Amino acid sequence: MNIAIRNGRVIDPANHLDQITDLFICAGKIAAIGEPPAAFSADQEIDATNLVVSPGLIDLCANLREPGYSRKGTIASETAAAAAGGITTLCMPPLTRPIADNTAVIDLIEDLAKQAGNARVLPMGALTQELKGEQLSPMYGLSKAGCIGFTNAREPIHSSLTLARCLEYAATHDLLVIFQPQDADLAAGGTMHDDTTCTRLGLSGIPESAETIEVARCLLLIEQTGVRAHFGQLSCERSVKMVMDARERGLPVTADIAIQNLLLTDENVSGFDPNFHLIPPLRSQLDRAGLRHALVADGFQAICSDHQPHELAAKQAPFAATEPGMTGLETLLSLSLMLVQQELISLPQMLAKLTTGPARVLNVDLGTLTPGSSADICIFDPEQEWVLTQENRRSAGANTPFMGFPLKGVVRYTLFEGNVVFQQ
Repeated sequence: MNIAIRNGRVIDPANHLDQITDLFICAGKIAAIGEPPAAFSADQEIDATNLVVSPGLIDLCANLREPGYSRKGTIASETAAAAAGGITTLCMPPLTRPIADNTAVIDLIEDLAKQAGNARVLPMGALTQELKGEQLSPMYGLSKAGCIGFTNAREPIHSSLTLARCLEYAATHDLLVIFQPQDADLAAGGTMHDDTTCTRLGLSGIPESAETIEVARCLLLIEQTGVRAHFGQLSCERSVKMVMDARERGLPVTADIAIQNLLLTDENVSGFDPNFHLIPPLRSQLDRAGLRHALVADGFQAICSDHQPHELAAKQAPFAATEPGMTGLETLLSLSLMLVQQELISLPQMLAKLTTGPARVLNVDLGTLTPGSSADICIFDPEQEWVLTQENRRSAGANTPFMGFPLKGVVRYTLFEGNVVFQQ
């Protein structure tokens, strides 16, 4: 299908493009920007006057819950939510049942994503078998089956020798290793940031050292092995500084921050709302300020949703007994736009953290409007207000503190591989 998108503000951070122009799509690819290709005839025209036309967003961490946890969500429901949020590519952690440590599970995930047809799902493989932290998974075979990288999620690898062997193997085959750093012993039983709010509420805390100690261990082993590594969902200022210092020393390391850690702090937990029960937890105002400073200084490469949908029962208990996590695919763009509204960064800079930045982390040819690349496109109105409600949500999970909260930034169209997969 040939599509012409007319009069939009086309922003492509990968090519430093920001201008009002036309964009042309042919056979699922970007055909041209500005002037149509020779003999081009549009089957559909989209008027993008006063709208932003950007590459489809790339989310580096989204739990889609299938296979194994379909009561919380399915690949079909969560990729539909992603399309509604302008997201066309999702990285899915191996926290499925069974664990994504064999090619059969990877094949199933890819088949279900293809059947849904809403977005591209890039599975992460388990770093160790069954995420037990004891034996290496068959990483090379999993990479050939489609795994974009390897992680043990927040499951501990107690033995530094085992972790070193994992990184050596990954480095040998130039595989990306993704860390979600947390020292299991220091974090054990914790439900929120260990500080004065935590003490006042009588909840068990997770100290910053639970993250920073694990970041330090991983960085030393990255330096030893030379593996290509990424730190996902960092929450502490010191963690980000350590990764930034490592990059300056030439280590092949990148990082991302979940959008909620750039906007909220542990003080938001005061009302015991279980939607604020998150891992990593919301940190102090000082940490949030440090993360925002790193954002301005280009200290990390991507912003993600850390999407974790839950069924109603998982959040209907006393705070400490609820399951951590919030749903975030439909709100990722709007919440990221708050950083622009607060004049921390510009709109093109924000979009870079959601498109070209994640693409470079993954080393994939996505997140760009370069002619010849896949026509993954998000068309949105950055000024229009909307409210996420129980009635209009597409994710199976309703666990977000932003439910019913007025937000700016309405996605009008999402195109995936040249097909309109969402239209408001």
